[in-house]
Amino acid sequence: MPIIKSAIKRAKQTVKRRERNIGIKKDIKTAVKAFHASPSAKTLAGAQSELDTAVKKGLLKKNTAARRKSALSKLAKDAGVKLVAAK
Repeated sequence: MPIIKSAIKRAKQTVKRRERNIGIKKDIKTAVKAFHASPSAKTLAGAQSELDTAVKKGLLKKNTAARRKSALSKLAKDAGVKLVAAK
């Protein structure tokens, strides 16, 4: 356990950030699993939205999210999911 005041604060910040990051990663995994269980336009949009959120928060790199979204889109196409146009 740190003794210096700034190190104590840094340790607290690290714990909070780690918990938040784990939560975001868990949301991504559940959304992707939901899409795999029943491929639809709604579940695809949800999974892609979670990936975009992770990029926005700095948890995933932009290209990593793009690669994962591309793989999801390919699965959706193979499953015959009809995409709806954005309003």
